[in-house]
Order: sequence, then C-alpha cells, then structure tokens
Amino acid sequence: MKLKENFVLREIAGNNVILPLGAATVDFNGMMRLNDSGVLLWRALEKGADRETLAEVLLAEYEVERDVALRDVDSFINKMIEAGCIDA
Repeated sequence: MKLKENFVLREIAGNNVILPLGAATVDFNGMMRLNDSGVLLWRALEKGADRETLAEVLLAEYEVERDVALRDVDSFINKMIEAGCIDA
C-alpha cells in the first residue's frame, strides 16, 4: 500500500487534515481531518510502512491489544482507500 502523491498532511487552525493537490482536487472535494492516531499512521505510511508496521506504531504509542491495533489499522486503511488517498 502506498500514499498517492497528490495528498498531503497539513496542520490548519490546530487540526491535522489531508488535503488534495493538483488533479486530486477534482475527485476529492474538501479535506479530511485526522485524529492523533490517524496522523501517526499517515506519517508511517509516508515512510513506506506496511500493515504490520502500522500496528506496531499504534502499539508503541497506545496501550492496546495487538488485535485491536490491527483492526484500527484495517479501518484506517479502508477509509483512506475509499477516500482515494492510498493505493492498496
């Protein structure tokens, strides 16, 4: 899975948001706000993380069980795919 080049993470008025650039603005109208765990996962994806690495990122930051971290990662990935921000 890989982030598409036409999306960036920015902080705007204290909120972390994903913004489309260039041609991506045609299909992705607006922005998507991320919570703290979403920002951690996005930044890990920027470095080429896979599903297992994303779960490790959550486990290192939060006191959650591995199966919970994997479910959260899967949910995040699915939302990013639906939004067109990443290729599976």
